[in-house]
Amino acid sequence: MIEPSHYLSSTVKNLKPSGIRKFFDLAAGMEGVISLGVGEPDFVTPWNVREACILSLEQGYTSYTANAGLIELRSEISDYLKEKTAIHYDPKTELLVTVGASQALDIALRAIVNPGDEVIVIEPSFVSYASLVSLAGGVPVSIQTSGEMEFKLQPAELEAAITEKTKAIILCSPNNPTGTVLAKEDLERIAEVIEKHDLLVISDEIYAELTYDDAYTSFASIKGMAERTILVSGFSKGFAMTGWRLGYVAANPEFLSAMLKIHQYSMMCAPTMAQYAAIEAMKNGKEDVLHMKKSYRQRRNLFVGALNDIGLTCHVPGGAFYAFPSIKITNLSSEEFAEALLLEEKVAVVPGSVFGESGEGYIRCSYASSLDQLQEALKRMNRFVKKLV
Repeated sequence: MIEPSHYLSSTVKNLKPSGIRKFFDLAAGMEGVISLGVGEPDFVTPWNVREACILSLEQGYTSYTANAGLIELRSEISDYLKEKTAIHYDPKTELLVTVGASQALDIALRAIVNPGDEVIVIEPSFVSYASLVSLAGGVPVSIQTSGEMEFKLQPAELEAAITEKTKAIILCSPNNPTGTVLAKEDLERIAEVIEKHDLLVISDEIYAELTYDDAYTSFASIKGMAERTILVSGFSKGFAMTGWRLGYVAANPEFLSAMLKIHQYSMMCAPTMAQYAAIEAMKNGKEDVLHMKKSYRQRRNLFVGALNDIGLTCHVPGGAFYAFPSIKITNLSSEEFAEALLLEEKVAVVPGSVFGESGEGYIRCSYASSLDQLQEALKRMNRFVKKLV
């Protein structure tokens, strides 16, 4: 008999399982639970997009595509990004279709990180960032942002975290889990530090379609930053295509070529049928995106206003579909609060601590649920908090 743990990679053995999954698993075994934990749209992928996939199957388009993806899809993405960022990405040499934005993040890090390189992660952050840095052989360096500053990265905080080993920084705007959006002026101040220290930026823009109050600014569009930026995005959030597992990465040709090599050996290509669906989404999906965005904005206003009335202080998130309220008035840790809320009131949220040290004292609530469910969840949360304070 062998001892499997003897053969496992020490990096993998030391990785913590996703903290989000614990609460999903608890909620899955309970009846009557309202889940505010799932980070995905509650809309079904629009019919015309599904129909394009079905048509591709009926026409027998079931073989591999080019490693980088269908050229028609890359051309549509190029046009879409030019409209959003004013940057022309060559669909032949600067765009790669991936299996979700998650794979794009993974291969971007593996393409640039040497063993021991430091990559800065802004917390609270999506749970996979630090782990992906570690799996690439790098060292994640966390910056703790402040709720009082709406979790916006300050240039002085970035300066203080940079060392001679720093290679890159991961930015996410709109942010998961806080919903914070970095305005153009915020990005310009960060760009000055990036250029001063000759760093790269991996810009996770998966929620770019879902901004509610101001026009979205891509980090790549900031003066001098396009050549330093690896732009990661996809179809999951804005286009309600989470299960299709389709993303993309845009970068200058040398970075893109390096990522393509990893993609060729590890994945071959993204699913063919999903790519045909995405072409339709790019061509004719803008009205659906606007409809979903309008609905999320309505839900945000209702939900965040009610959280503040309950006493769970929450800034108004500028994008994504998450609220990140403080639960400090209850004197419970975020994990204690989330577990008790689930067991006593059957409302599932995610403890802020899973998103990093500065997430402690907060919870993440997704408002990508029906208004009826959100209102019922708020009643239960109000009842729960009143028992504690």
